Amino acid sequence: MNTFTLHLQDAVRTERIEDVVSFVGRDSSGSFGILAGHERLITVVEFGLARFRRVDQPWEYLALPEAVLYATGDDVMICTRRFLRDDNYERIARELDERLRVEEVELRGIKDRVHRLQEELFRRLWQLRRQGQERREA
Repeated sequence: MNTFTLHLQDAVRTERIEDVVSFVGRDSSGSFGILAGHERLITVVEFGLARFRRVDQPWEYLALPEAVLYATGDDVMICTRRFLRDDNYERIARELDERLRVEEVELRGIKDRVHRLQEELFRRLWQLRRQGQERREA
């Protein structure tokens, strides 16, 4: 059975997984699969779960916020901010959902702060423009 090596890299760690038979992920075109000897491919894997299987092993799951995947014949490289790996689908799906909720709350806070900053910037620009008009009139 032909196999390839899966290289996982995030901001703080790297994993090398040998004897991978199959990888299944999803990008903007839909679901796709990779087997050993696959033609060169580069794509952006969407947020969610991907999976891979090693020789004579059950599926393992990867939770990815989004990732760049680069495949050559004998190697598949995945680079992302962070990944979670588990062989239990329910557990990793639950953890992905929990992390998604936390990230959504954090993102909402960031968006609120950016919105307030924009409002303050526009208010300040309006004041400066008004002061410039008053000086020209005086």
